[in-house]
Amino acid sequence: MIFFRKLTDRHSLLVSVLPFCWFVPIVFLASCNYLNIDEYFSDEFKEDSIFSNKRYVEAYMWGAATLFPDEGQIFSASGQAAPGPLATDEAFTMFNIGSGSYNGMRLVQGFITPDNPDPFFNQTWIISYKVIRKCNNILKNIDKTSDLTASDRLSIISTTRFLRAYAYYRILIDYGPPVLLGDEIVENNATLEYYDCSRSTYDEAVEYICKEFEEAAQYMPATLPLLNFGRPTRGVAYALVARLRLIHASPLFNGGQSARTCFGSWIRKTDGKHYITQEYSEKRWAVAAAAAKRVMDMENAGVSLYRLYTVDRDDNTPALPATVPSADFPDGAGNIDPYRSYSEIFNGESVASINPEFIWAYKSAGLLNYTQGSFPVDHGGWGGMAVTQKVVDTYYMADGRAIDNPSSDYPYSESGFSSSVKTFSGYQLNAGVSNMYVNREMRFYASIGFSECYWPALSSTTAGDSKYTVTYYYDSSSGRSNPNAIVNFTPTGYVIKKYIHPMDSWQGTNARKMDKIFPIIRYAEILLSYAEALNNLTQSHTIEIDGQSRTFSRNMQEIMQAFNQVRYRAGLPGLIGDESANDVQALVEKERMIEFLFENRRYYDVRRWGKYEESESEPVMGMNVDAGKDGFYQRVIPNTSRIGSRVVNRKMIFLPISRSEIRRLPSFDQNPGWE
Repeated sequence: MIFFRKLTDRHSLLVSVLPFCWFVPIVFLASCNYLNIDEYFSDEFKEDSIFSNKRYVEAYMWGAATLFPDEGQIFSASGQAAPGPLATDEAFTMFNIGSGSYNGMRLVQGFITPDNPDPFFNQTWIISYKVIRKCNNILKNIDKTSDLTASDRLSIISTTRFLRAYAYYRILIDYGPPVLLGDEIVENNATLEYYDCSRSTYDEAVEYICKEFEEAAQYMPATLPLLNFGRPTRGVAYALVARLRLIHASPLFNGGQSARTCFGSWIRKTDGKHYITQEYSEKRWAVAAAAAKRVMDMENAGVSLYRLYTVDRDDNTPALPATVPSADFPDGAGNIDPYRSYSEIFNGESVASINPEFIWAYKSAGLLNYTQGSFPVDHGGWGGMAVTQKVVDTYYMADGRAIDNPSSDYPYSESGFSSSVKTFSGYQLNAGVSNMYVNREMRFYASIGFSECYWPALSSTTAGDSKYTVTYYYDSSSGRSNPNAIVNFTPTGYVIKKYIHPMDSWQGTNARKMDKIFPIIRYAEILLSYAEALNNLTQSHTIEIDGQSRTFSRNMQEIMQAFNQVRYRAGLPGLIGDESANDVQALVEKERMIEFLFENRRYYDVRRWGKYEESESEPVMGMNVDAGKDGFYQRVIPNTSRIGSRVVNRKMIFLPISRSEIRRLPSFDQNPGWE
C-alpha cells in the first residue's frame, strides 16, 4: 500500500543493496500456490544480512508491507485491493471489462470462477501469505539483530504482528476462513503431505486475528509524526478489532437465519466442524460494542484522539432546517458547515495528516487516477463511473425526511425544474436542475454528479474547460450519442463526485488535481458500529477489555449520542429516543449506505447483515440516457445486456479459491457453491 511506502530513500536503497548470497540449487516437490514457496528463496539466502542490524530489519519489514495493494484502488484492476463499489448496488459502468479490468464488475458478470480466479483475486490470496511468511521470518530471527534496544525490539515485533494480522484479516473478509500458520515458516523441500493443511473455522480465525491485533497494539504508538502519516498505530489495531468484532456478531456469521441458509452444510471434512457457527451468541454484540467504545475513549494529552471532522459555519452556510438542533456540534449542527464538513474529508481539501477523523488513511494514487472515470468525456474524462438510482433515492431531503415522505418546507418532486441558481458553502446548484435534485441533504451534493450539475474545474485556465455544466441527455456532449462515448458514458445518468475537488480538472491549460486520501477506517464508522452493536442487545453483558470490566446494554442514550453525531455533522436530525430496535437497525443500515458511499464498506455490510441476495437482486436502475431532456427524467433499467447478465448468487459471499489450489490439498475445502 502507498502508506507503507513512505520509506526514506536510504531505506529504499538498503532493500536493493543487501548482500547477495550464493544460490544453492535444490530440487523441490510441487508446492501450493498459497504458500508460493519458490518466490521466497531470497528471504532465506539474505537472512544473515537482513538481521545483521536494525536498519536492514526495518527495511525488510516495511518492504513486506509494500506488498499490500493500494486500498484506494477501488475501481481499476492493477493493484486493486477488493471487489469494491462495482461489485455492489452502489455502482455500474460500461467501461471495457476485459481480462483484469474492473474486477468488481467482472465478479458480478460471472467471469470470476475457481478455474478463472482472475489475476487480482488470485494474487491477493498469494500476496497475503507472502506477507505472513516474511513476518514470521522476522519474528523467528529478530534476536539475531544485536544493535536493537529493548524499545526497538518491541516496536518491530508489534508492527510485524500487526502486518501479519492484517494479512489474515484481508484473507478472511474476502475468501473466508484462512489456513492459520501461526509462527511457522513453511519449509521449502517437504513432501506434499506437509503442505496439506485444513482451513480454520471462521470463529478460530477471528479470535486469532483479534488476539494478534491486541498483542500488537500494546507497543504500537498512539500517534505518529506527520511525516509518517499512513502507518498503523495503536488506534488502527483497535479499530480493526472493532470492525472485525462487529462482522463476527452480525447475522451471517453469528448463527442467524442467513448463517443457516448459506453455511448450514459447509462442514470441515477433517473433523466435521461447521466453518460458520450455527448457534447465536448475543454476547458478541457486547464484545463489538466494547471494542468500539475503547476507540471512542482513546485520548492524547487528555483530549479525545479521534472525532468527526467539521468545518466552522460562515456566511455562506445555509440555514439549518428546524428539525435539526441548533446547539454546537456534537450536540447539534449550529456552529458547523455540514456540506464542507463532509466533502472536504474526501476531495483533498482537509489536511489529512491532522484530520482527527482518519483512524487509518493514506494518499492513494489509484483513487486520484480514477477520478478521471467521473469527469465528462468532452472535458478529458471517461464519464462512466456511474452511481445507481437506488443510491440517489436513498439520500434524505434536507430536513431528514425520505423522498417518499417529504415535508412542505423541503418538497420533493419528479416534475419541473429549479428556477434560480442557489449557492451555498462553495457549491453551486444551477437553475434548470430537475426538482428531484433540489432540497436534498448536503452529502448528496458532496457525492453525486447529476444532469445539469455544475463542475468548477477551477485549475484549468482554458476557456470552456472550467465552470461548465454537464448534462447526460442522449443528444448532449456528454451523452451517449457522442462518438467518443461508445463506453465512456454513464448508463444511469449519474457519476460519483465524492472525491473530486473544485480545483480538479483533467483538461486545459494548468489543469491539475488535488491529492486524494482514501480512508481505510474513519471515526464515523466506529460511532455507527457502536450504535449498531448496542442496539442488538436485549440484556446486559459484562465484558472484560484491557483488564477492566464494563457492562453494556441497549442504552438508548448511548446509541443516540453515537448515531446522532454522524447525522448532525451531515446537517440532519438524529434519533429522538423512542425508536424500536428494528427501526434503529434500519436507520443504521441506511446511514452506512449513505455515509460510506464508495468507501468499500457496502460490499461487506450487505453480506454480514445476511441481505446480500435481497439487496443485490434489485435491478440496477437510472435515468433514461437513451432519451433527450424531455424523456430523460424517468426511472428505467439501463439499456445494456450487462444488467441481464448480472449474477446474484449466495456463493459470491466469498470469493472462489483457485481450483488448482484445491486439487493439491486433499484436506482443503473450497468455499460453498464454488465446488
